[in-house]
Amino acid sequence: MVQYMEWLKAFLFGIVEGITEWLPISSTGHMILLNEFVKLDVSDAFYKMFEVVIQLGAILAVVVLFWNQIWPLKRNHGRHGGASITIDRDIIRLWCKIVVACIPAAVVGLKWNDLFEELFYNYQSVAVALIVFGVAFIAVETAHKDKPAKINSLNELTYPTVLMIGMFQLIAAIFPGTSRSIVGALLLGVSRTVAAEFTFFLAIPVMFGASLLKLVKFGLVFTQTEMIILAIGMVTAFVSSMLIIRMLMAFVKKHDFKVFGWYRI
Repeated sequence: MVQYMEWLKAFLFGIVEGITEWLPISSTGHMILLNEFVKLDVSDAFYKMFEVVIQLGAILAVVVLFWNQIWPLKRNHGRHGGASITIDRDIIRLWCKIVVACIPAAVVGLKWNDLFEELFYNYQSVAVALIVFGVAFIAVETAHKDKPAKINSLNELTYPTVLMIGMFQLIAAIFPGTSRSIVGALLLGVSRTVAAEFTFFLAIPVMFGASLLKLVKFGLVFTQTEMIILAIGMVTAFVSSMLIIRMLMAFVKKHDFKVFGWYRI
């Protein structure tokens, strides 16, 4: 019975991760808050790894849903039945921009990640960040109301712009509760749809890197219970992410982000 309760908790963590990873409301912040009420009966070392690696399930949902937009190798079928492989240069350029945007968080995170976790990964810091950035969302959306976006496609993103988005991503990495860098992208004149898509793609290398780092620190030796808990969390995060991403992309085409600001507060 106790074992089933832990599986149910892992399922709940997966649901929360899958929903909050893509909405601008901070998945890490929600995981920290959830852990205050629903604690997994696991070691502290495993939980610190779990709350990061579980995000791989959510990241895989992005890979599946946006595969044609992020995979540069394209198969072309000729008139006579033959096929050839071509490289989509726009996608290569997109990945170059993603790499540039990853630099700030990678450089700072690799060196000071443990310090940031010790200082800021607690419910008090999360509460403050949720409120402050909730106000920021409302203020930014109000200031940009009826103003046309300057950047309306991924191809229009410049390297200085994506580097600035990466700086906002760094803030999100340091302070849980700040959410991904969507609000920063909006400040830079990026449309909501492009901001959402680019931050989705930016999350792929960031979270794969963070997960790999956590796995290396924890080690690859798991008990059977730990394996099941991790698997349940990742699979649940994947399925719920598949649903929420579709909903969010439809939402941002017609609405602004103010509702998420009020929710955060």
